[in-house]
Amino acid sequence: MQILTLRRVSRVLLLGASLFAVAAGSSVARAQTPGAVVIKNFMFSPMAMTVKAGSTVTWKNLDGEPHTVVNDAGLFRSAALDQNDTYQFKFDKPGVYKVFCGIHPTMKETITVE
Repeated sequence: MQILTLRRVSRVLLLGASLFAVAAGSSVARAQTPGAVVIKNFMFSPMAMTVKAGSTVTWKNLDGEPHTVVNDAGLFRSAALDQNDTYQFKFDKPGVYKVFCGIHPTMKETITVE
């Protein structure tokens, strides 16, 4: 009886550890280079970024759904980005820029330019 209980506990622990590993491995994709934004799982990542004036930010859509990159003040707007498409914008002036997806407006990010 005690051996069966230990086996069950071991299986539960193993299953829990496996689920944790899968969840950690499938977390939100993160940009790997400065000035890079990844669009994945209907999110911009990072959701906030600080860059120096004169920097170019590149967005790359990794979702299977199209997304756009839109500034709420109308400064820039990308065409629909299909999977693996990119869009770039050079931020010349300091300020705080609010960005969203025109197709999915709940997707938002903030870019601060110093």
